[in-house]
Amino acid sequence: MADDENLDLPNSPQGEGHGGKKEFGHAPVLLKEAIDFLAIRRGGTYIDATLGLAGHSFAIAKLLGAQGHLIGFDKDTHALERARQRLSEVGGDAPKITLLHASFSQVAEHVAPKSADGLLADLGVSSLQFGDPERGFSFQADGPLDMRMNPEGELTADQVVNRMREEDLANVIYEFGEERRSRRIARAIVRARPIRSTAHLAQIISAALRSMNRHGAREKIHPATKTFQGIRIYVNRELDDLKELMQAAPQVLKPGGRLVVISFHSLEDRIVKDALRDGREKGIYTVLSKKPVEASEEECDRNPRSRSAKLRAAERT
Repeated sequence: MADDENLDLPNSPQGEGHGGKKEFGHAPVLLKEAIDFLAIRRGGTYIDATLGLAGHSFAIAKLLGAQGHLIGFDKDTHALERARQRLSEVGGDAPKITLLHASFSQVAEHVAPKSADGLLADLGVSSLQFGDPERGFSFQADGPLDMRMNPEGELTADQVVNRMREEDLANVIYEFGEERRSRRIARAIVRARPIRSTAHLAQIISAALRSMNRHGAREKIHPATKTFQGIRIYVNRELDDLKELMQAAPQVLKPGGRLVVISFHSLEDRIVKDALRDGREKGIYTVLSKKPVEASEEECDRNPRSRSAKLRAAERT
């Protein structure tokens, strides 16, 4: 994350993405680019559809002034509390701040039609979630098979891994994880049931794929990466929610309002790209990013998470 002077943003306490330091081990991706495309209007109303640890929202709030309104959405109650603490540091010129425990797919239910000057969605999983083994998102540390972004959600990774039919599990891994070896992985999972932890699951996947690799070549990514992605996306309805967000965005944006979406894998980016193209053809949007904006080499060096990020932006007509 760039220093404040390079971002041309207001001064702020050192913390998440400001002053060259990272709070909670997290740095908001493509912060300067997102702020530039949003073209913040002082006193305006802006939606952060994926509040997380408020890295982007903090920068937006500093630019809005006391007459502005920031509306933040997040499924995760833990993230909302941390974001509330972070945004309390904005200072005396802080805008009105409304934080909602809700999915970004529900934006149109909570925001009045044509009332927002901008909407931002950073679709990456929060480091608060990945960094807590008890949430079960990562294979880097052992934890329960959970993966719920909303801790109150009913479906867990445990149910998918231990109860889903082999064919359906293979389809989830293939469709949402883009893992071509999904059938072999699903077969290995079903044979190993019951599976009780993320480390156990990762071990089973690694063993199943190792047997395919006769030459012992190293994989570019951990062999469990795509499977974990597929299960996580399915558990949280991430792609369905994104489609609903893209349908809701033009309803809540004012004419001239800006939409900025940062995606982290091809499934998300395709949905965003197609929605903006369709919106342009229907006269709903002027697309501002002819090609997806990617992080600079400097940002990638500072924050490896940004390497896969793609930003797309449009203006409501």
